[in-house]
Amino acid sequence: MINLPENKQIIIDAKTSLTAYVRYTQATDTKSADQALASHIQSVRQHIKDLSAKNYHEIEGLNSLDFVFMFIPVEPAYLLALQQDNQLFDDCFQKRIMLVGPSTLLATLRTIAHIWRNEQQNQNALNIAKEGGKLYDKFVGFVNTLEGVGKNLDQAQGQFQKAMGQLVNGRGNLVSKANKLRQLGVQSGKSLPEHYQISEDDEELTLPIPDSF
Repeated sequence: MINLPENKQIIIDAKTSLTAYVRYTQATDTKSADQALASHIQSVRQHIKDLSAKNYHEIEGLNSLDFVFMFIPVEPAYLLALQQDNQLFDDCFQKRIMLVGPSTLLATLRTIAHIWRNEQQNQNALNIAKEGGKLYDKFVGFVNTLEGVGKNLDQAQGQFQKAMGQLVNGRGNLVSKANKLRQLGVQSGKSLPEHYQISEDDEELTLPIPDSF
């Protein structure tokens, strides 16, 4: 079993019987060789059938891919089976079995690892784009809120200027009236700042209005 990222595994089965293949290599006549070769192909196909029935990808607790590797550890036995049975590889693939030998196992694993890395990179790119979209939406919301704050500040500044005008400008302004009450002898423990105070002869008070509050 080979572990992959995201807690996934690749199952590699190497239990194919090679007894018939050994008989084939030791055969001293054509008839015996042909019989042993047929038995070898039948043995490989039977193992494919048995392996397919195990359904490794459905076993609880095993997070394998939906196919398994059937590894024939002897290269000549692997090649001989493929040469003698043209449908063998396709039949394996349809049963979610990848038939491999010593010359193809490592290359196949590297191909899967490369595809897996590319998939991870593509997934990361999608996640980056998704998070970037969320960040942009947040930024737009912040800009809109900030503009609303600015508008409210402008409105508040206008109201401040208007209130200050009522307080200090023109005949009968509030500061003037408050000072006259003080001059008339109203009892108070506090007094206005000096620049808001007027003499008894002043009819109105005009003071500069602050630009901001």
